[in-house]
Amino acid sequence: MTMDAKSSNIKSSNIDSDDIKSTDAKKIDTGNGDTKRACLRRLSRIEGQVRGLARMVEDDRYCIDVVTQIAAVRAALRRVEEEVLRDHVAHCVEHAIRSGDKADQRRKIAELMDVLRRADR
Repeated sequence: MTMDAKSSNIKSSNIDSDDIKSTDAKKIDTGNGDTKRACLRRLSRIEGQVRGLARMVEDDRYCIDVVTQIAAVRAALRRVEEEVLRDHVAHCVEHAIRSGDKADQRRKIAELMDVLRRADR
């Protein structure tokens, strides 16, 4: 992959966890932490894949190989997203349903629909 470093728009950025804001600042809470540990393991692997992608670009690797690895990273991120959403439904949405609080139920369903709509983009 031939890419002049001066003309490249690829920039490295470090995202601090404090920079990521939640709409209501709730945390992943599974009770036993299994989902959290699984997500962190997957994200650690994804982080390694992304570093490998950066090396591929730096080394001018074949474009199709780079694109193939980008697709693999996107698929891995989708799996993490699915796990977090599954946990959200199993705990947060279920709690709202059991609580009987109609406003909380509507809010959780609207929140879920909004995130699913955005995920399709």
